[in-house]
Amino acid sequence: MEKLQVLILDDEPGIRSEIEEFLVEMNFEVFQAGSPSEAFRLLGERTIDVAIVDIRLPEMDGIDVLQEIKRQYLNTEVIMITAHGEMDSVIRCMRLGAIDFFNKPFRLKDLDRAIQKTKAYLQFQSKQQSCTASISKVSNELAPFIGHEIIGTSRQMQEVVKFMCNVSSSDKTTVLISGESGTGKELVAKGIHYLSQRKRQPFHSINCASVPDELFESEFFGHTKGAFSGAVAEKAGWFEASHRGTLFMDEIGDLKLSTQPKFLRVLDDMIVTRLGSTKGVKIDVRVIAATNHSLDSLVEDGLFRPDLYYRLNSFTIHLPPLRKRKEDIIPLFQHFLRAYAKAIEKQIDNVDSRVFEWLPEYYFPGNVRELKHMVERAIILCNGTTLDLSHFINPGKKLSNLYTIRTDDGMTSLHELEKQTIIQSLAKAKYVKSHAARLLNISRQALDRKIDKFKISI
Repeated sequence: MEKLQVLILDDEPGIRSEIEEFLVEMNFEVFQAGSPSEAFRLLGERTIDVAIVDIRLPEMDGIDVLQEIKRQYLNTEVIMITAHGEMDSVIRCMRLGAIDFFNKPFRLKDLDRAIQKTKAYLQFQSKQQSCTASISKVSNELAPFIGHEIIGTSRQMQEVVKFMCNVSSSDKTTVLISGESGTGKELVAKGIHYLSQRKRQPFHSINCASVPDELFESEFFGHTKGAFSGAVAEKAGWFEASHRGTLFMDEIGDLKLSTQPKFLRVLDDMIVTRLGSTKGVKIDVRVIAATNHSLDSLVEDGLFRPDLYYRLNSFTIHLPPLRKRKEDIIPLFQHFLRAYAKAIEKQIDNVDSRVFEWLPEYYFPGNVRELKHMVERAIILCNGTTLDLSHFINPGKKLSNLYTIRTDDGMTSLHELEKQTIIQSLAKAKYVKSHAARLLNISRQALDRKIDKFKISI
């Protein structure tokens, strides 16, 4: 960030000069104004990062100046100073958006500390705006190819988009995408492809778990006529079909152990040999693999070759589950609502507020895919123009009890898992509810409701 620009608005020249002298030594660029009209002239001429405003001023009250600055100059932060520290004035200033408040006389070091804190905030805000703009640009660029914009503004999704952009510029690098089922791994693979120089070439997506064992080599490497019973014509495999483009291999962890050395050889040499032939075919393919398994664990169990794992692991992108990026739930919900209402030709004008309260608290074991189908089902069930909770939850059932997950001790209901998580968080927070709520990433009110729901004694 460039040198911070600070405006001092005070009708006492001595105070202005004293503050300016100190801040210039602190390496800030400082401007003085003895009246609001002079201050607004300076605000209109240059970008002021921080305005230090006295409450008692000629022409207009300092609180009115604060209000006008926050209305006209959204990126200018305001620190208020006064010789009359009435609590009502302090509260009003903070509510109007002042970032700090000082009573005269104050220590210049304290003022510097407040400005440094503001500087750190402005740097963070600038970085956030840059990330948001970057995501928006990438999203708009991808929309024609993947059918819609990238939905999600969470820090985790910003990281994913950043990694997509980074690796797309190196269009020969193998990428491994990890994450639970339904998190959108194929969408990320498509994004990498369409951001790269290969975007005008083929993108093929194959689920390794869906290809029968006896057809594996034929499907991926191809075969010659007569190579086996039923091979009535020559056939190119997926590697050849993806020449100059991208081959997305989903569920790579289900690849047969006996087939893995052949895949490794193709990745290393970029040559495939069809079944029934001795002649290799040179290919130029970018491979993107995905898994919802822990390949580390499969390697330890002897089910996945370590050399293939290290070859695939050149660049890794992890997609977090939806429950770990709750701020993306509502935007995704609204996107699916618009898309399915249009596709099903139903007019949905309203959504009950309880739906918006419930969605971020739901566990979403099926991640984005589950949310997508949940919205489609709700729209189909809705006979009017308003969606309510009854369209998402079956009467007489609690959604949290409809799913179970596998733990080290066997199958555990999400209901029980949620209860145990709350109990553990309360214990970790020494039973201070506000601290436990922060650990769980929910509001204090939501925690109280869950404590009542599970009848947890504190």
